[in-house]
Amino acid sequence: MRGDFQRILTQANRTNGAATLNTIDGSISTLAEERTEIAAQHLATLAFRYQGEDCFDLAARAYGLAAQASRARAAQYQLAAIRTSIVDRCRRKAFDGVEDLLEALRQAKAAAGDRGQDDPSLINIAWDDELAGDAESAVRGYLLARIARDTLGGQALTIDGDAIERKIRNLRSLQMTALAAEGRHEEAQALHERTRTTLGLGPVRIYDIVSVRQAAAEGAGDYRELVGPRRIAEPEIRFLEGPVALTSVCGTLDAPPQYVAWFEDCLTFPRSNIVLQGNRLIYDLAAHPDSSIADIKDGSNADQIMTAVYGGGRALVEEPAEARTIESGLMMFGLQSRNYGHWLLEFVPRMLWFNDPVCPAGFPICIDDHMPETHRQIVELLDARDRPILPLPAQAVRFRELGVAPVPTFFPFDVRPGVPVYDSVWPKDILGAMRRAVLDRLAARGIDLRATGRRIFLSRKGFTQRQLINEAEIINVLARYGFEVVYPEKLSFIEQIALYHSADVIVGSASSAMTNTIFCNDKARVVALIHENRSFNFRGYTSMIGSSGAQVLYVRGSTVQGEKTHPFHANYTVTPAQVLRALDRVGVGP
Repeated sequence: MRGDFQRILTQANRTNGAATLNTIDGSISTLAEERTEIAAQHLATLAFRYQGEDCFDLAARAYGLAAQASRARAAQYQLAAIRTSIVDRCRRKAFDGVEDLLEALRQAKAAAGDRGQDDPSLINIAWDDELAGDAESAVRGYLLARIARDTLGGQALTIDGDAIERKIRNLRSLQMTALAAEGRHEEAQALHERTRTTLGLGPVRIYDIVSVRQAAAEGAGDYRELVGPRRIAEPEIRFLEGPVALTSVCGTLDAPPQYVAWFEDCLTFPRSNIVLQGNRLIYDLAAHPDSSIADIKDGSNADQIMTAVYGGGRALVEEPAEARTIESGLMMFGLQSRNYGHWLLEFVPRMLWFNDPVCPAGFPICIDDHMPETHRQIVELLDARDRPILPLPAQAVRFRELGVAPVPTFFPFDVRPGVPVYDSVWPKDILGAMRRAVLDRLAARGIDLRATGRRIFLSRKGFTQRQLINEAEIINVLARYGFEVVYPEKLSFIEQIALYHSADVIVGSASSAMTNTIFCNDKARVVALIHENRSFNFRGYTSMIGSSGAQVLYVRGSTVQGEKTHPFHANYTVTPAQVLRALDRVGVGP
């Protein structure tokens, strides 16, 4: 039999593997005892060869036979058999039963005294499925990886650095969004139900998406229009290098109406723009005719306290386990309220309408509690009715009565993959009105807003994104032209506005600090430094800065490749020669 056994092993290959292993299985018991360990070694070698040929089913069976033949290394071979069988099933998408195999592996490791880290990399298998676009298999793999992490000490993070639960949640959201876009909302709801307990999430309900105006027209609230719809002009963009063929799409030039509205019995989520009332989700952006291009982040960003997906005119939103109840409030909280650029452009203009006589005077102003102090200072400055300010923690809130006001334009936080960047244009009349309101309030406080001819450079040294890498070099060049370096983040809001308004020339990165150029004097000259990305929101910055009457000249530098980040936030360099040419172009001499 010894010769037959060796011949069988030698002739084993992928084609005859199953038959070969059947023959070996039937002949192991006939081997002389002194030959069983050698046979087991040969079988383990065969199993290793099958693994190299991606025949994991045959490899698992060969390891199992090695365990059956051996006495000295039966436990080790059995471990290899279980591990390989797990890989085999996961690669074949045969996930049922793998959880039992993981438990068998845990027991086999304990019996063998194996504390090694060579268990099957379910993370890698799930990652391969994810890259292949097989979201469901990836979810199943990550669910198993979660069990392996908790019971076997497996990997805690995914290949791209996410916690396993976050990865599963993100993939589920992608699946649910695809179903919602096809109008299959009940299927998306059922899909969520399959993993929500594992992820510690609540059930989701299906809502009809409506705009504020539409909801009020349906009798759900009171709507007062204060500025009607109107046409605005596309801004003229000036580059140091001359005309640039942008790859973004110009945002709508139909400015939306501005209003104040209030609704009864609304459920909200601080740090999100979602307002739920009955079976409605009231959200202008999600109800906009162009909403299909938007990658709506309410319910998907890491700071969100609920899950939500959108598509087909409806949304699925996770129900909170509990909600705080507040009698009344004005909605000055929402997505990205912590980011200064978003705060000033999307939120602060609402104070114009909350100050209007048609808005109820007794409602407190509700803000997110994680915002910087400067954000609150703006609200306190602009509030003309001495209303209390109520910071809200990250917990669902039910308002008996909620006042809302709009964003000045259609402004998607991001666009869906494969869609060109949408470059929103900001209405000059609204930002101009906000600018006047701020400057008037500062003047009433006796703040000196006279132009002083200062030349300032806005440092971004304290930030890691959209950073001018050679800032020190540029500062040295600008110093010869009388520029002083300022760090806006170290100043109060009032100090920033007084500084910007007094300046004759402002140079700095096109970033959140540049947002305050809204408050420049109308003869100021602005030089905005930025990377070379042609999809950047140049129209947005130009229309924003232009609301002050000032003009901006862009200097595109060279993008610095570094850590993976959004293209808009890439770091960059500009040359001293570029900066000097820009100063000359805007009429600034030594």
